[in-house]
Amino acid sequence: MKQYLDSLQYILDHGKVKEDRTGVGTLAVFGHQMRFDLNEGFPAVTTKRLAFKACLSELLWFIEGSSDEHRLREILHGSDAPKKTTIWTANAEADYWKPRARYQGDLGRVYGVQWRKWQTTKSKWITSSHKEPVVIDQLAELIEEIKTNPTSRRLILTAWNPGELEDMALPPCHCFAQFFVEDNKLSCQLYQRSCDMFLGVPFNIASYSILTHMIAQVCGLGVGDFVWTGGDCHIYQNHIEQVKEQLSRTPKSLPTLWLNPDIKSIDDFTMSDVIIQDYDPMDSIKAEMAV
Repeated sequence: MKQYLDSLQYILDHGKVKEDRTGVGTLAVFGHQMRFDLNEGFPAVTTKRLAFKACLSELLWFIEGSSDEHRLREILHGSDAPKKTTIWTANAEADYWKPRARYQGDLGRVYGVQWRKWQTTKSKWITSSHKEPVVIDQLAELIEEIKTNPTSRRLILTAWNPGELEDMALPPCHCFAQFFVEDNKLSCQLYQRSCDMFLGVPFNIASYSILTHMIAQVCGLGVGDFVWTGGDCHIYQNHIEQVKEQLSRTPKSLPTLWLNPDIKSIDDFTMSDVIIQDYDPMDSIKAEMAV
């Protein structure tokens, strides 16, 4: 993960001060890319602890197509869910969003809804007498296309839906993923428009790397590269000292990822089917998430 640390240093050295919607302010650069060979290890940051269970539970929640923060609590915390929180709790309870929420815990048409329940009124399946939107399961169609037409240049999963941004508690930061098959290996490139480099990006790298492993397994493929591409790459002003602390640490060897080999459908993965092995990170570095 040295390239991740190098990106932090680059932003400290070259980033420009910007105001932002949270009021915290950032140091930011525009445009950055990192490439991880998933055969060399799982790209979990080792210079601080990755919240792996939180990362995995959120991904499983996306795969379910859920918009309910309470459901995310159930996946992550089990029977303790009512007494716990998640990384989405603050968004679900934000004053700007509450008037638009349909029920307590509702986050609107966020990532998983777009992945599994994209709505359209223009489709080959709609006739002039058909008034209701047709729901498109992007993830299922993506997997089928990888299986049947792996050379396609349209292996896309998108969460950025301009027509529904106002119906989301938070518009997607990691908004567009493209998949690529070569030599029976599946690679993924993510475009992330807004990149919280200290808190969010290690989480996002891990999440889409897990997703790449999952899709590869259910398609009968190995894994290739995960490519992370960032747009507005920033360090929040109140994270700068934490970033400097992290930069003083030397990365350790990467862990590996184990998936239950019996799982053949993307919908069947559970928390116990995905395990990070030989992970020996340094202590966590606490920082406040900007909302």
